[in-house]
Order: sequence, then structure tokens, then C-alpha cells
Amino acid sequence: MTIRIFVTGGTFDKEYNELDGKLFFKDTHLREMLALGRCKVEVQIRTLMMIDSLEMTDADREMILENCLQTTEDKIVITHGTDTMEQTAGILGRSIQDKTIVLTGAMVPYKFGSSDGLFNLGSALGFVQTLPPGVFIAMNGRCFHWNNVRKNKQTGEFEEIG
Repeated sequence: MTIRIFVTGGTFDKEYNELDGKLFFKDTHLREMLALGRCKVEVQIRTLMMIDSLEMTDADREMILENCLQTTEDKIVITHGTDTMEQTAGILGRSIQDKTIVLTGAMVPYKFGSSDGLFNLGSALGFVQTLPPGVFIAMNGRCFHWNNVRKNKQTGEFEEIG
């Protein structure tokens, strides 16, 4: 079983510019993270985009959907910015029923060293292997169905809606 990983950017892959203090994108850290976590699961990684999810457009979400529909793998992990993750999950959840898709991200960039990204990536890989077909969000050791989740902007945590 091969797991397809689609990279879309988000805090997960941001870097810090020490000169101007701004965050920016360079390359994904996924391969480094998988090696650090001693991942033995077969994965295929494809970078679709490297953007902040607040800048993600409907066209970007359509591209993610099309890639999920077209890939032969039926287990997919998507790294995504947390601010609009549930929007993308909704588009996928309404359109795809025969694949298991888990979106995950990070609140702190991986390169900061104190990131939750490595844990969230490992959790997403575990969830995608064991969950039935559907679309889910995996954050902080928890897994949520796409239509029963929101990011609480006050706590910075994902929670069930109902």
C-alpha cells in the first residue's frame, strides 16, 4: 500500500527570514520529517503548491480535488494551512467517497523546532491507514470528520462542531 501525500504549503513548510523577520516558502520539509520520524510506510509525495491557506483560491482547491480524484492511490494525506483547512476538507468531502483522505497541518513551522507538525504528520499517516473511506482532519492527536470540525480561533485548536 502506497500513501499519496499532497503538499499545499501552510505553516507546516514555512521558513523564517532572519533579516526581515518574515515567514516564507522555499521547499517542503516532508522528506526530512519522514526520515526524522523513521517512517517505514511507502509514500509518494507531490507538491501541488506552496501557499498560505488564507491565500488559497477556489481554483487552488479545485486543483487539490482534481489531484485527489486522478491519483491511483486510495489513501491520501494532504498538508495544508490550518486557517482554511476545513473549507478544503468540505470540498473534498462532498465530492469523494471512495478514498480515505486526511488533511493535517501545523500551528508552528517545522523549522522552528517546537512544531506540532511532526506529530500531526505521524498521526495523519496512522489515521489514513486505519480509517474507512471519507475525508478527515487530523490535528493534535485527534481526528475529525470533515463536516463536524472547525478551528477555534481563540484557542488555536480544532474541535468538533456539535
